Amino acid sequence: MSELSRRSLLGYSGTAAAGAVLASSGTAQAAAAEATQTADAATVTFPSGTEFSGTVLLPVGDYVGQISLSFSVGFSETPAANTITPLEIANALNELTASRGWPAITFYGTPAPAPLT
Repeated sequence: MSELSRRSLLGYSGTAAAGAVLASSGTAQAAAAEATQTADAATVTFPSGTEFSGTVLLPVGDYVGQISLSFSVGFSETPAANTITPLEIANALNELTASRGWPAITFYGTPAPAPLT
């Protein structure tokens, strides 16, 4: 929407069409921001021994279930072929929880407060 102003769009195409275009532009911008945030999270390097944790809620009838998981991975002079990354563990835990009907868990690592998944 860099070439069209709201006023010119409203004058040219009518309110309903302009609203649809403006709404879709906002959605596209939100998706782009989310993709950037995900890419940034993937480039964060966590030191060995970082603690990761995540919590997710599951509405079940009249109540809400909750699951909290945490893990850490520490390596000392391990060959790259034998390394198990925190992302691999997070993905494996998410596969397990998804098999039981839970939504995906976003794991956060400390001391670098950034999402892993």
